[in-house]
Amino acid sequence: MTDDLQAIVDEIHVKLQARLGDGKVADYIPQLAHIDPKKFGIAVVTVDGKVHSAGDCNEPFSIQSVSKVFTLTLALGKHGETTWNRVGREPSGSAFNSIVQLEQEEGKPRNPFINAGAIAVSDLVLAGHTPREAIGEILRFVRYLADDEEIAIDPAVAKSEEATGYRNFALANFMRSFGKLTHPVEHVLGVYFHHCAIAMTCTQLARAGLFLAANGRNPMTGHTVVSRQRARRINALMLTCGHYDGSGEFAYRVGLPGKSGVGGGIMAVAPGRASIAVWSPGLNHNGNSLVGSLALEMLADRTGWSVFGH
Repeated sequence: MTDDLQAIVDEIHVKLQARLGDGKVADYIPQLAHIDPKKFGIAVVTVDGKVHSAGDCNEPFSIQSVSKVFTLTLALGKHGETTWNRVGREPSGSAFNSIVQLEQEEGKPRNPFINAGAIAVSDLVLAGHTPREAIGEILRFVRYLADDEEIAIDPAVAKSEEATGYRNFALANFMRSFGKLTHPVEHVLGVYFHHCAIAMTCTQLARAGLFLAANGRNPMTGHTVVSRQRARRINALMLTCGHYDGSGEFAYRVGLPGKSGVGGGIMAVAPGRASIAVWSPGLNHNGNSLVGSLALEMLADRTGWSVFGH
């Protein structure tokens, strides 16, 4: 199959040209409003380290919520299963920034991939650190996963989010009122906004996700990142919760664990086979990349990759 993989990736790139620009760019974050909606990149890194890519695969973009996979992995490394005292593991069925659900559930977010859940995880990563140290730790971890020191945070995006993130401030203050955050709200959100502003290319992002395709081990570096069981569990959460209230639809159409971000990126995992990253800024009504989702559906269809069988 890997012999044909580049041909499949090229074919997907060609076939989706007519759809580029579809969807709506996340203009509520001012810095993201300027991105060319016709951009499209795809990279597939197989567990033997081979890269198959096409389009704008080497152009950095704001990974936004895809970073929540990496902060969750870090939090689990620091706090183990006690992480789940602070955040749940169930799909939300609500918008990614819903405050209603948080009130009903007394400040415990439904899962680590909605905004409130990722804010709770940022609070856990902050334990024992200043915000600057925690942000540095997250960035070092992502560079370590991708084996790439070039990865950086886009300060303009972080600033843009901080200036307009009123809903996130509301969520964080709400959680603090229920005693679910242990650090000052502005410190937690400083960490949160900065990790969402990490900029990566599709190739870097696919490499960073490779440990989830290879039972917790990065086959490119030989490093064990997490246990086999933890890799499986992170994949399970990505499958059920990785696309906000469009997670069921993504599982139905693509059948792979994945995490999307409003920057238009999606990282997906074909366990035992490959890590995949796609980027196209136009979003569907659930806040997931429209063309990116189509690309992954085509890839799963052509390769037979699905956690539900061929």
